Amino acid sequence: MSTPKIETGSRQADDRYSITVSEKGPYLVYGRPPLATQFIMLNAEYESWYFLPGRHFPTASEPTALCRCGASKHKPYCDGSHTSARWDPTLTARDEPLLAHSEEIRGETLAMSDNAQYCVFARFCHASGDAWTLTERSGDPTSRRLAIRAASMCPGGRLMAWDRDSGRPYEFRFEPSLGLIEDPAIGSSGGLWVRGGIPLRRQTGQTYEIRNRMVLCRCGQSANKPYCDGTHASIKWQDHLDAAPEEASEPLTEREAVPVP
Repeated sequence: MSTPKIETGSRQADDRYSITVSEKGPYLVYGRPPLATQFIMLNAEYESWYFLPGRHFPTASEPTALCRCGASKHKPYCDGSHTSARWDPTLTARDEPLLAHSEEIRGETLAMSDNAQYCVFARFCHASGDAWTLTERSGDPTSRRLAIRAASMCPGGRLMAWDRDSGRPYEFRFEPSLGLIEDPAIGSSGGLWVRGGIPLRRQTGQTYEIRNRMVLCRCGQSANKPYCDGTHASIKWQDHLDAAPEEASEPLTEREAVPVP
């Protein structure tokens, strides 16, 4: 088994947690992390603003097999449909750190790293002005706060805000957990949001870079498997889970991203 790389700002979850990507089949989830739908909610300007959880799904079996071909009739679980579905299961993502191929945007008090290959089309980066412009204007306290928020809300980790003085990135501190992203504003379901440093491995034993936040493909059509690349949005993929957000739940943005080592 390969020695895992850990992205700056991330920490590895407890040893009981892991996900194995079957070469031609499902995600095999170990450690029984909580699993729930996560709805992208809009603000008054119809911009992506926060997540609200909805229906919870059990992960009591060990491992729990979650569909990655997009064709299961028993989503989010695998029902064997991958054997007859029209999809390419090939794992094509680079075995390299996400930050190695990121562009850096430098602002007055912040920098922001941007690896567009990991865009999952959640659109938090366009709220209250775009994240790139907000970073450039980060000498203004409001612009700085909104830039940190926009980068930290990016579920796939494409964007990360960095304090220029300390060189430390900003992250939400997640407990190990899984989210089934739902995006009603565009009429699509999204990927599997993996949070809290859960290791992701291939059946060969190769461990992908451990990250605090990443999104894995659930529609079966990403060109960057096992990661989501936003294709679900263009094909209007639906998981048909028939669930709604729990309005009484605490939105993620009630907490603040914090600078981490």
